[in-house]
Amino acid sequence: MPSSESAPSDISPSDIPASGAVPVSDTDLFSDATLSEPYAPYAALREAGPAVWLSRHQAWAVTGYAEVKQVLEDTETFSSVDGVALTDLANQQFLAGTVLASDGANHARLRRPLSRQLNPRAMRSLAERIRRQADDLVVEYVNRGRFDAVELATRMVADVVMELMGLPDSTRGKVLEGAAATFDLFGPDNERYQRSAPIAGAMLAFLHEEVSRDTVRPGSWMSAIYQAVDDGRLEEADCVPLMSAYTTAGMDTTIHGLSTAIHLLATHPAQWAALRASDASSENAFHETIRYDAPVQGFGRRATRDTHIGGTAIAANDQLWVSHGASGRDPRKWGADADSFRVDRADAAEHLALGSGPHSCAGNHLAALEAGSLLSSLVDRCVELELDGEPVRALNNVLRGWHSLPVRVAPAG
Repeated sequence: MPSSESAPSDISPSDIPASGAVPVSDTDLFSDATLSEPYAPYAALREAGPAVWLSRHQAWAVTGYAEVKQVLEDTETFSSVDGVALTDLANQQFLAGTVLASDGANHARLRRPLSRQLNPRAMRSLAERIRRQADDLVVEYVNRGRFDAVELATRMVADVVMELMGLPDSTRGKVLEGAAATFDLFGPDNERYQRSAPIAGAMLAFLHEEVSRDTVRPGSWMSAIYQAVDDGRLEEADCVPLMSAYTTAGMDTTIHGLSTAIHLLATHPAQWAALRASDASSENAFHETIRYDAPVQGFGRRATRDTHIGGTAIAANDQLWVSHGASGRDPRKWGADADSFRVDRADAAEHLALGSGPHSCAGNHLAALEAGSLLSSLVDRCVELELDGEPVRALNNVLRGWHSLPVRVAPAG
């Protein structure tokens, strides 16, 4: 539980709320124990205050739904520039100038070249193709009777993203290997960070060698990015970082969200039955999944000026850790059953798991289409879905999901 230590030195005594000291916690949000079971620590931080100083990480934890939404949507006060990760090295060496670590006009410039490809109209044109891909894969795996749901989710998402991005097949393995490593870099300088930094660096170097105008598929999303360079809308140096950001984020977040949905449905038979009875849509089940257990648990921000979050004073240049995961379980937003998984939750899509404001996930419509298509096919083709062994959690500083998820199904008909 958070302790009532004295306020951090960069907050003046006059800024401390009249109720007492600024809430401080020595919780390590990135320990193995917390990453395995984060929701009790999140609840304690929410109860302690709208912003709680994490003494181990020298950052403010923002965990409530309203407060997380406030920070995400006010990019003038809470910037991603030099603050989206918790270490100076990641912010300045790996992320500086990228779409994730930019704001304002530069952020809009980097997002604009793929805005048409990622809008809802474009997703509608892709829907039938992606549903066919999902159905073909589900038939293949369901016929086995037993399979690893993480493998199924990875096949589905990687096939779609690699094809749309138009990347050469030679990059697939490196992209999948480097994606999780890249997300580790947003956390503190711990063992996971140290282990992942060389992997992420090697992936970027490899992609610089393998990806060019000559190796991407004509008409693909990467082709559109290179066209933006030729038109003067992007710099040549933007291409590979943009491709890496869209590809790694588009793969791992959806893979983890989708495999988590399968885990929850396998361990909540009443919810599986409700989905089979058409009491809720598969897309809503996906939104409820990532509300309940967000695939991206948090990102950093940096205050650009003195401000307040729920009455707690935040000083200019302070680091914040904005917890998407904690916001999804806030009972002030989701009610007394915030810790329950319900596929028919009417407001499930109001979660912040895919962000909000200018930095909301550019691929959110694609993720929902992929996940909804695969879950719909499972519902149509399986009578039963249950675990077939002990799942293995994948521990990552930012991503939350499974390393392996053995399931058993009974095919319909």
